[in-house]
Amino acid sequence: MEGYNPRLKKLMLEVVDNQIRDNTPPETRKTLERLMANGDTRQKAKEKIAYVAVLHIYDILKEGKAFDPMKYVKDLEEIK
Repeated sequence: MEGYNPRLKKLMLEVVDNQIRDNTPPETRKTLERLMANGDTRQKAKEKIAYVAVLHIYDILKEGKAFDPMKYVKDLEEIK
């Protein structure tokens, strides 16, 4: 994968790990399990979840939008 920051990727995967560990939101763990049941490796599933988290963080930082937990959960549920 070209053009990505390895330190940012590591941090975002830690965010996903924290969400899974803390079960907050519970949909993060459910998404991980669903993606793995559909054939993704644990790493690939976490990367997909991290991508969604990055999009939400971008909206918060760049666009000044408030975090919308319901939209985050909806976006997690839509990951294929």
